[in-house]
Amino acid sequence: MTESGGTRPDTGSDGNERRPSTLQRWVWILVSIVVFSTVVVFLMSAEDTVDVEQVTTAPPLQQVSVEIRPMSEETAEITAFAEVRPRWSAQLRAAVSGRVRDVTQSALVGERVESGTTLVTIEDSRYVAELSAAELALKQSQLELRRAQNANTLAVKEHERNKVTPPNDLALRLPQLEIAKSAVSSAEARLAAASQQLDDATVDAPFSGFVTERFVSPGQTVNIGDPLVKLVDDRTFELTVEVSARDWALLRQPLAGMPADVRDQNGRTIAQATVRKAGGFLDETTRQYKVFLEIDEPEEGTVLSGDFVQVVLPGVTLPSVLNIAASALTKEGDVWFLDESDRLQRMKPRVLFRRGNRIIVETDTDADNWRVATTPLVSFLPGQKVRAVETGN
Repeated sequence: MTESGGTRPDTGSDGNERRPSTLQRWVWILVSIVVFSTVVVFLMSAEDTVDVEQVTTAPPLQQVSVEIRPMSEETAEITAFAEVRPRWSAQLRAAVSGRVRDVTQSALVGERVESGTTLVTIEDSRYVAELSAAELALKQSQLELRRAQNANTLAVKEHERNKVTPPNDLALRLPQLEIAKSAVSSAEARLAAASQQLDDATVDAPFSGFVTERFVSPGQTVNIGDPLVKLVDDRTFELTVEVSARDWALLRQPLAGMPADVRDQNGRTIAQATVRKAGGFLDETTRQYKVFLEIDEPEEGTVLSGDFVQVVLPGVTLPSVLNIAASALTKEGDVWFLDESDRLQRMKPRVLFRRGNRIIVETDTDADNWRVATTPLVSFLPGQKVRAVETGN
């Protein structure tokens, strides 16, 4: 016993404390390994048997939404996009030079004008003087013509009375008569040119439309060719669409003169267009057919220049095709359907055209009715047994 009353640790003959031997350490290690292995084996056996119960019924089949679609007759509709362009778009330029006397209210940007409305007037006093001079020159040439005609008449009568020698052109004053006639024609042409110049001093709208740009102001001096205003048509619009060779084969021929629906971005019909010309050549860049259409006198505000619209061209009638939901077509271009045994099958149809949220396809397999999966999944496998759930068409 120590002075504190505790037990004294075991010491060897040399007075040092005793430590566990190497054998004892290995015994403890082996015991720990055995215990750990027993626990692992127990847990594994418990995991294999826990919550496992045997059943005799098969797992429920996967539900697949399908719509029943018969082979039917459909009229093709080829949809293309186009930009609305005005038929007439002109930058009106000065045909005469001078000082701008007046720019009317109708020439301001944004104004709508009717054909013949005065837009700009240029100082015309010089052209009035030139017109007066041309009128005077015409009257003088007409007087000379009458004198030449009178001289010719007198010469003819004199030779008819004498009957001495056959008369020649100079004797009959024919060259003078021809010159007088040419002078009258020249004077008439100068008068027409002077009159046109005077008319050009007043710039009128050549067609109805909107003023989109103005380049001059009152008091400004302009020369021949200087821009005055820009005017775009708002009564007749033109559209140009391109279709592929495959779509061209589905169009009704001859296409010229056929009506076509014009729809906005929401699919609402806003106007009727008429095919002016179609085909005849391919675009050099896209190698597609071009179709030219026109919209004449649309309702006010429905069609605007520069708008981007859909054009629905009339097509041929297809006797036996399949009309299915657009959602039935996968990204890979496949369509899943159910056979008579409610097993999934896959096909890759040829998409002919689209109509809203529906697509019209052509198949190589003959069948009266098709049960098409409306929402195909990536987990679908050919031959997989499923349970069909019919949906509304």
